[in-house]
Amino acid sequence: MKKHFYLRRALCLSFFSASAFAFSAASVANNDIPKLALDLENVTVSGLSSGGYMATQFQLAHSDWVRGVGVIAGGPYFCAQGDITTALAQCVNKIEGEIDIKALNEKAKHYESEGKIAPLRNMKDTKVWLFHGTQDTRVVAKVSDLLFEQYKLWTDTQNITYINDKPMAHLFPTKEEGVNCMKSESPFIGNCDYDAAGALLSHLIADVTTPDESLSGKIHSIDQQKVAGSNAKTLASEGFVYIPESCAQGEACKAHISFHGCNQYADAVGDAYTTQTGLNEWADDNNIVVLYPQTKKSLFMPLNPQGCWDWWGYASSDYANRDGAQIAAVKELLFSLNTRLPVKDNKGNADE
Repeated sequence: MKKHFYLRRALCLSFFSASAFAFSAASVANNDIPKLALDLENVTVSGLSSGGYMATQFQLAHSDWVRGVGVIAGGPYFCAQGDITTALAQCVNKIEGEIDIKALNEKAKHYESEGKIAPLRNMKDTKVWLFHGTQDTRVVAKVSDLLFEQYKLWTDTQNITYINDKPMAHLFPTKEEGVNCMKSESPFIGNCDYDAAGALLSHLIADVTTPDESLSGKIHSIDQQKVAGSNAKTLASEGFVYIPESCAQGEACKAHISFHGCNQYADAVGDAYTTQTGLNEWADDNNIVVLYPQTKKSLFMPLNPQGCWDWWGYASSDYANRDGAQIAAVKELLFSLNTRLPVKDNKGNADE
């Protein structure tokens, strides 16, 4: 038991060192979320590091309606194989031995046969955007390379973009927000003169337009425990959602989910991840609602001292498929936002 405690702690520390900031209440509207009309047939997701692993897991679980995925510094699906020692040895800052990519792909096929992930044939047309900085030592390049190789087996190569030639550390690159681009330090958002948010959304979603500098929308809090119940027991009490004014006024909008990395949850970095990545600026001018679900740290079982997303099995043995608690919780959070539904009259005609 003690061995696994330290192994789990080491895994999280291998991503990020800890930091703590208070979440700025001024940046969050009250949790009276406006009624929204969301396109839940064409959802996109993205994430950094542990959030990148979760983005891949979530997209494969629901590839029938999650049509695009962006991953910054993530590794192949099911890399950890539900084992903390494997995660440490092969999926983060080193690779000991060879990763059996065929075995990982077979696990996906097994889940597909059990109905635990959507049919893999959906992946053929999925839009995939991958990024790995050349100065990233938290997740080594070969780990991200293997994710690229894995996607090439499932997805038409014309739908995949892999950027791996930028001199950047282990962080979310932005045009001008955050810390020194060459240092992986809190809040793990880098001033890199590179708009990763715009690059990934432009690849994942057709016909997006470059945003202006103003924001019309607001960040709202969402009660994760109330919405997702027991599935949210390893999540924070609050998650957040950015809603452009156009969406709040009832226009039909797209939905994007962004998964933070370890030590990027709100209790650790305040509102940095929900306000500084650049996602909100692109969402604001392109009618996109952005959901920012939040984990929490835990110093008890299930142990998660750095607030990582579950990509090695701390919360559930089904962590990488539809039956996983965190994947189920995030789906419930997303679907709970779609409250502006057509009302049918007694003749079956839809009206708003």
